[in-house]
Amino acid sequence: MAVKRRYESAHRQEQAQQTRRAILDAAATLFVDPGYAATALTAVAAEAGVAVQTVYKVFGSKKALLSALVDVTIAGDDEDVALAQRQFVADIRALSGARAKLERYAVHLAETHARQAPVMLALAGAATADPDAAAIWRKNLTERRQGMAMFAADLAVSGELRPEHTVETAADVLWLAMDFRNWHWLVRERGWSTERFRRWYVDTVAAAILASP
Repeated sequence: MAVKRRYESAHRQEQAQQTRRAILDAAATLFVDPGYAATALTAVAAEAGVAVQTVYKVFGSKKALLSALVDVTIAGDDEDVALAQRQFVADIRALSGARAKLERYAVHLAETHARQAPVMLALAGAATADPDAAAIWRKNLTERRQGMAMFAADLAVSGELRPEHTVETAADVLWLAMDFRNWHWLVRERGWSTERFRRWYVDTVAAAILASP
């Protein structure tokens, strides 16, 4: 009986994860087009193939669904692992040279932007009119700045920052350069390749904050 209960529990957990994923996928589609403000949770439920009560049970509110969608889209999965604990961060920290660190981050950045740009553009647009979306947007801005502060501190350890840069000002440059709208304009609008975008990111940031070799 114990084995059967464990099996049933695992099956229910798998079903719950599938339902959560279906709702997030539906939100990713509808919050982009027709948009967050124009999408009712009943529409999300219909797109996901579940009852609207299920959406409320899993996420609680439209704001919470948007927040979860942003987090999952940035991370690339629904795992409860902070970005600072993810493999790409360990990879960057293991490298010794500042440019090598920027090159590794550029790979991660391009992968993330390819996944998140439509959702983040939708969030930015919704934030101009919706208080809930605006709160999530401000939270995301703060978290991005905090992440770049950690990255700047790691780069500073190499001793390669330009003399005029503190960790704080280097973090400001990193924060600006990693904005998803740069990827959107250069890759989606201007047709740059991913490789060209990565080179642009590394060359631009290195020229701005690293001392000449």
